[in-house]
Amino acid sequence: MVKHSKSIPGRGLRVADQIQKDLSELIAFELKDPRVGMVTLTEVQVTPDYAHAKIFFTTLKDDQKGIEETLLGLNKAAGFLRGQLGRRLTIHTLPELHFIHDNSTVRGIEMSRLIDEANATRAKDADEN
Repeated sequence: MVKHSKSIPGRGLRVADQIQKDLSELIAFELKDPRVGMVTLTEVQVTPDYAHAKIFFTTLKDDQKGIEETLLGLNKAAGFLRGQLGRRLTIHTLPELHFIHDNSTVRGIEMSRLIDEANATRAKDADEN
């Protein structure tokens, strides 16, 4: 009896990586929506049945209005992107695309700033003693 292809270790990760690579190219070169500018796809998470894919993205300008516009543009283009993705991938079930803004880089920058601020305060206190 042949094993089902989903039993291959890491197949979901490979599919997610390929979706991320292909979507990055499609968004950069095929998508004509002016609301979607410089977008970086940071991660793709695919459900075990490949029915849904969460696509995490960041933008060059992380202001709230720009993020909302980009999210609207990506959600509007999800059907087009899914169709184009279907031409590139050879999997039985093509996932529905769900775009989510990834704020981890902004949080990381803020944490780094707070650490630098705390270290500067600590060094200032040490110099005074």
